[in-house]
Amino acid sequence: MEPNFNPNYPSVEDLRRKARKRIPRFAFEYLDEGCNAEVNLARNTRDIRAVQLKPFYLRPYAGASLETELFGTTYAAPFGVAPVGLQGLMWPRASQILAKAAFENQIPFILSNVATASLEEISEITEGNAWFQLYHPVENALRDDLLNRASVAGYPVLVIVSDVPVYAYRPKDIKNGLAIPPKMTLSNMIQILGKPGWAIQTLLAGQPEFATVKPYIPRGTNLRDLGLFMKKTFNGRLNEEKIKAIRDKWKGKLVLKGVACEEDAEMAVALGLDGIVVSNHGGRQLDAGESTIKSLNPIVKAYRKKITIMMDSGIRSGSDIACTLASGAEFTLLGKSFMYSVAALGKAGGEHAVAMLKMQLRQVMEQIGCEKIADLPEHLI
Repeated sequence: MEPNFNPNYPSVEDLRRKARKRIPRFAFEYLDEGCNAEVNLARNTRDIRAVQLKPFYLRPYAGASLETELFGTTYAAPFGVAPVGLQGLMWPRASQILAKAAFENQIPFILSNVATASLEEISEITEGNAWFQLYHPVENALRDDLLNRASVAGYPVLVIVSDVPVYAYRPKDIKNGLAIPPKMTLSNMIQILGKPGWAIQTLLAGQPEFATVKPYIPRGTNLRDLGLFMKKTFNGRLNEEKIKAIRDKWKGKLVLKGVACEEDAEMAVALGLDGIVVSNHGGRQLDAGESTIKSLNPIVKAYRKKITIMMDSGIRSGSDIACTLASGAEFTLLGKSFMYSVAALGKAGGEHAVAMLKMQLRQVMEQIGCEKIADLPEHLI
C-alpha cells in the first residue's frame, strides 16, 4: 500500500459518492456535470475503457517505474492535477490542498486563473513548480500583467485554453444559480444548512473568490456584478494572432489545452508551442463532440515526434491512465478525480488521490509486464 492511502475509498466512484454526501448539491453538480444532456461526459470515459492492453506474462521483468520526464523535469508519475475553476466552492482551500499534495509527490499542479487561490500563493506552496493556466483576457494589458506575474512567481509552464470560446449551456448550473451572473437561491441556502461541515470550513476559510484576478476587480463589486465583470473581462476564444503574441512574450514552456483536431495541433506545432493537451474540457462544453481518446489517435499519428502530446477529460483511474498512455499520450491530467477526493476527505484528499492512482497504475503495469511508461504503447491491442 502507498502511504496516505485510505482503504475505505479505493476508487474514484467511492470518493464521488462520499463527496456527494459532504458538500451542497449545487457545489457537487458544478463539479460533476457536463453540458446539455451530458452525452460527451459519459462518452469520454466509456471510450477510454474500450481500449484493451496486451499482457506479456513470460518476458523477463524487473518491475515497474512510474517516473516520467516532461519538459526537462522528472516527475514521479505520468499524471498531474488538471486546472479546475472555483475549486474552493467544492471544498475550502482545495487549490492549496492539491498544490501541496502535488508538490510533495513530485507531480505537476496546474492553477487556473479562475481558481480560488492566487498564483503567488500557489507558487510559494510548490516552490515555483506549479503550472499556470490562462483564459485569454479581452484586454492585452491584463494579459501582459498576468504573464508578468506568472513569470516573476517562477512558473515554468504556461497553459493557454482554446476549448472555451463561449460559456457552456449547463442546465444544472442554470437551475442552481451558478450561471453568469451567479445568484444565491433559497434552495442553495437550505442545501448549505444541510452540510454543516462544509459550511463551517467555508466560514473559516472565507468566501471563495477569484484570488488571482482579485486585483483587477473593482472595489464594491457584488456577486451579480462579479459575474458580469468576469464575462466581460475574459474571452476564451483564441486565434493565431493571440497565440503568437503570447509565444513572443512567454519565455517558459507554452502548452495549448483544448486541442480536439489535427488542424489545431498543426497550428500549435507551426507556432512553436512546446506541448498540447488533447481535451474537450471534461465534456463540459460540447455534447456533440468527439471523445478525447478518439481525437487523440490521429493527432498522435501525425505529430508525436513534433510536439509533446498530453490528454485529459474522462480519465478517472490508474487503468484509464495506462490506456491513455498506451494510446500515445505522453502525459495525463485529471481534474474531477482529485476534486472528488478533496471534497470527500478534506485535507487528506490530495495525498489519497495521488496514492490511489499510483497504486492502480502500477498494478496494471505489473500485470501486463511493462517496466517503463514509454513502453506502454507496445501493449496496445
